[in-house]
Amino acid sequence: MSAILYDSPGPRARRRELIGSVVGGVLLLALLGSGLWFAAGRGVLDLERWDVLFDPPKGQTAAAVWESMVVRGLGATLRAAAVAAPVALVLGLVLAVWRTARHRWQRGPAVVVIELFRGLPVLLMMFFGLIGFGWSAFESVVFGLTVYNMAIIAEILRAGLASLPKGQTEAAYAIGLTRSQTLLTILLPQAVRTMMPSLIAQLVVLLKDSSLGFIVGYAELLQSIKNNGQFFGNQYYVALFVVGAGLYLTVNISLSWLARWTQRRTMRTSSAPPAPDEVTRAPTFGGPSR
Repeated sequence: MSAILYDSPGPRARRRELIGSVVGGVLLLALLGSGLWFAAGRGVLDLERWDVLFDPPKGQTAAAVWESMVVRGLGATLRAAAVAAPVALVLGLVLAVWRTARHRWQRGPAVVVIELFRGLPVLLMMFFGLIGFGWSAFESVVFGLTVYNMAIIAEILRAGLASLPKGQTEAAYAIGLTRSQTLLTILLPQAVRTMMPSLIAQLVVLLKDSSLGFIVGYAELLQSIKNNGQFFGNQYYVALFVVGAGLYLTVNISLSWLARWTQRRTMRTSSAPPAPDEVTRAPTFGGPSR
């Protein structure tokens, strides 16, 4: 496909790409070196500002510090995301199907719900759950994450449905499938598979947005880092934030890797040729299957 749409790069183009890569790498290393030099000049890299991770002061143990961040902090972050993500996926799926209704008066309420929750900030909805409904911090965080991300997921799935060729719908109607059967068995599975990278990216956003929970009093990872910093002193904030950033990156990179692995397996399965016995059992027009 690429050979058809684009010309293969020649020797000059490859040489320019190589020079650009080398210059970009050198600039990146220079930028990284400047950052380390600036941090070292301010004493950020001094060992005593990092000992909170392996020999903390005030009679505390390193195990207690790591447990507060990894077990309780990151655990609370993952617990909120684990509850909000599947609920948002299911509600987003329902809204996406609802929005494809044939008549405008039928799909109107779905459009209103999607536009309303897509336009409101996640933090505002968390406060609404906390103050308006009197829910706990955990319930408010889950509520904010769910209603916002269900609207985004609904739009992602609607875009996937709109990208499918109309010929598939016409072919489904031609073999006698109803509209709901066509949508649920043919169009929606393809839309989910097509939009899988965007769906996974939105779940990564959901996980990161859970860090807003510390504003409404939810003791997630960022709140745990803040509590440790206030207890041990401001000089340890950099070390604690580096650990927090590493935990967020580890989780999100793992999720992205899982998304790519799932997409590759799905594409391999969908593109695999049917088994000989399945071909033999397939119904044919104009006569019984053999």
